[in-house]
Amino acid sequence: MPARKPNSQSRARELKRSIERRIAKTNVLRFLGVKLIHATSRHVRLRLRVGGHLLQVHRVVHGGVVATLADTAGGLATYMSVPPGTRVATVEMKINFLEAIDSGVVTADARVIRLGRNFAIVDCDVRDAKRRLAGKALMTFAHDAASNPRWRRR
Repeated sequence: MPARKPNSQSRARELKRSIERRIAKTNVLRFLGVKLIHATSRHVRLRLRVGGHLLQVHRVVHGGVVATLADTAGGLATYMSVPPGTRVATVEMKINFLEAIDSGVVTADARVIRLGRNFAIVDCDVRDAKRRLAGKALMTFAHDAASNPRWRRR
């Protein structure tokens, strides 16, 4: 009997497990306490709980932590949008810091807004525990999906 092609739900579940493994293996993400909340094609939501090790001298979350969370969510949203095994790398990132975050849970909600042959454009909202928009990022990611024989533009 021929092997069945995996459906999109099983592919999404496998990619979600793959992302959870990647997060667990990445030292900086483990240190920050990043957790996966949601992952589908073109959309990833991550969270982290604010701890003392994430605060800068004014006792608010360091901007680099917020940027890292947004960048990671954006890269993973891109990874979820291209064929398995495709490499993804940040090319450019612009972030606005809109509210100071001093406690609670921070979420990054990243969505691919344009997926081309070599680049993806991703928008990411970073929210604090009160659901205030604390950061807004726009990112460009390069991917090598065009060289992958399974690539098809979506």
